[in-house]
Amino acid sequence: MQTPCIHVCSMDPASGFCVGCGRTLQEIGGWMGFSDAERCRIMALLPARVSGVVSNHAKTNFAGGPELPL
Repeated sequence: MQTPCIHVCSMDPASGFCVGCGRTLQEIGGWMGFSDAERCRIMALLPARVSGVVSNHAKTNFAGGPELPL
């Protein structure tokens, strides 16, 4: 089963997405129960999510903002 997890598990509080993989907590928790089609649909969304999250996360951390581990 394909997974986008890269073991950089930290949630961005502004977006609600994981900084490493771009998934929400609900998507992470439900990943094993999703159909192949649902996982593919989510996987297609992740590149745009991750690029936005990484940009926002870097700004937040440089500003001394909170980082929330999973």
